[in-house]
Amino acid sequence: MRITSPDRVIYEATERTPAFTKLDVCRYFATLGAPLMRAIGERPTTMERWPKGYREGMRLSTGYGDDGDGFYQKRLPKGAPDWIQTTTITFPSGRTAAELCPSEPAALVWAAQMGALTLHPWPVRRNDVDHPDELRLDLDPQPGTTFRDAQRVAAVARELLEELGLRGYPKTSGNRGIHIYLRIEPRWTFEDVRHAAIGFGRELERRDQGVTTNWWKEERGARIFVDYNQNNRDRTIASPWSLRPRPGAPVSTPMSWELLATIEDPADFNLGSVPKYVADGDPWAEMDDVAHSLEPLLELWESLPGGELNFPPDYPKMPGEPPRVQPSRKVAANWEVSEGSDH
Repeated sequence: MRITSPDRVIYEATERTPAFTKLDVCRYFATLGAPLMRAIGERPTTMERWPKGYREGMRLSTGYGDDGDGFYQKRLPKGAPDWIQTTTITFPSGRTAAELCPSEPAALVWAAQMGALTLHPWPVRRNDVDHPDELRLDLDPQPGTTFRDAQRVAAVARELLEELGLRGYPKTSGNRGIHIYLRIEPRWTFEDVRHAAIGFGRELERRDQGVTTNWWKEERGARIFVDYNQNNRDRTIASPWSLRPRPGAPVSTPMSWELLATIEDPADFNLGSVPKYVADGDPWAEMDDVAHSLEPLLELWESLPGGELNFPPDYPKMPGEPPRVQPSRKVAANWEVSEGSDH
């Protein structure tokens, strides 16, 4: 594949890493082709593109009309090679799009050629885009917490999953967070999987006071937020082995539970070091061996108190959802209006 502007610096040098060029990024995706395809092959995938590379202070566009330095590419761009495959996905609004669906490692290199650093696959495969086969547990450190706090909560999460007879696979987020993936049977809806994540988060709250499922930031405090809404339709997490737009080209890196508990700085896993790391084996290689039932987590959802929680603000108003008014604004002057509103 022809790489345009191969010498363009995508990541500037840092104290721990050299500068990385566009050619380095493309070679990275080629080298990680096999484990990346195990993780995202046959999945509709959004590209997070940074055409000019990443510099500290750059920001990601949040929507139409927002001139950020990076942006999400949900529809396959015009002019893509004929051999690039797509899958049609449906957004919560009912609109559809033909999205990149990697069928071979070359598609990943093409995405890198297009400026993609982070790949965001849906938790479904192309043969059934309405029933996830992946539960994703996002342990998101809030201000005042550290990666060490996320490690502690991840250890509690591992114990809980094992008690329920479930095997989770952890990875770093590429920043301070930790993601835990669970292969599930593809027979539940997105709403079911979201409820399973809420049930899981509520049981974690019971076991560790440093955990929260509060949607409103003003209520989270200095705790680890279990972002259950990452399991909604059209919500994605940076894929395993994806680069992240941060100094030093960090990677969202799959690892064993034992290694996760020992690392001090997740930024040690980056574009330069991860190819050597994965050469010793893919710690997620067995993930597809067993698909679990979601019932144990749905039982937590049913049995633990709390009811439905808020959806993201761009979602349609959902059945049973609490009013979309942050707690500090729940006053008589706006409460009645907010109850009948989608905002």
